[in-house]
Amino acid sequence: MSNKPDLAALFGATESTTFLGLQACEDLTTIDASSAFIGAPCATPYGSVGAYAQNGPESLRKAIGSLTANIDRHNFDLDGPTFPQGSKRAVDCGNLPWSDSDFAQNRQTIRDTVSQVVSRGVVPIVIGGDDSIPIPMLDAMGDTGKSYTVLQIDAHIDWRDSHMGETHGLSSTMRRASEMGHIEKIIQVGARGIGSGHSSDYEDAITWGAQFFTAPEIFRHGLQPAIDQIGPGENVILCIDIDAMDPSITPNTIGRAPGGLSYYQVLELILAAADRGRIAAVDFVEIMPEVDVDGIGGLTVSRLVAATMGIIARQQMAEAAS
Repeated sequence: MSNKPDLAALFGATESTTFLGLQACEDLTTIDASSAFIGAPCATPYGSVGAYAQNGPESLRKAIGSLTANIDRHNFDLDGPTFPQGSKRAVDCGNLPWSDSDFAQNRQTIRDTVSQVVSRGVVPIVIGGDDSIPIPMLDAMGDTGKSYTVLQIDAHIDWRDSHMGETHGLSSTMRRASEMGHIEKIIQVGARGIGSGHSSDYEDAITWGAQFFTAPEIFRHGLQPAIDQIGPGENVILCIDIDAMDPSITPNTIGRAPGGLSYYQVLELILAAADRGRIAAVDFVEIMPEVDVDGIGGLTVSRLVAATMGIIARQQMAEAAS
């Protein structure tokens, strides 16, 4: 059988250009939502590869497109509808403009957008793009005057001071975060295998105070030791590089490595961030649909994004009720 069934038609999906059929938001000055899907195709790519993950945001909209009519159905990952009755839904802010040569402007665009969204009480969910995108997102959170814990879920530690002459690329994300005064704690989960980092980079991270829970440690001891590092009421920024997950479920990434986390392990970390602290901002990066296998990666990541939106909607309901 060469022709696949049209699941969108089976599920009654309507054609939509937004993630999960959510309302589009083009005017950030009036945004009113629990969270905002913000496509960021490019920030600071290395010259050797260019903007290889530029199609990541659009791929997630397409991956979940068959469920646009099911947004109110029971989501067993959340024990209820994605957006419970009485909660605010998320919105889709489209993709940010970007340049393949003016990287400083890319960073400024991401920073300005995140700062504006957060000023309206909305949690940004920035969808990449490569793992340089979190740097301006993290920087923007300093405008709030609050302190933050970064929970990085990633196969790589990203503590290079520079790589290929670039200090704001994907290998330097956590190093740059450590230099921001509003970042008080960095918890790094899922590191495994061989990356671009040197042992000295790891030692610098330890000296700074970063707390590591590698993939081998997670498989031996579970997630609880990492979860316990999230202090009560802390403002948490989730930096999720999809190569943290096993390539059997996220083949749509450039940094595949065996032995990654499962879908439910990542979901448990996201739930824990909301339960123990408060999710303040999120990114999902390193999404490269060109190397996906039968849409498996798009399916996995888009469902995690939808679940994260539901978790944030519940978080805001609880805050409003308290």
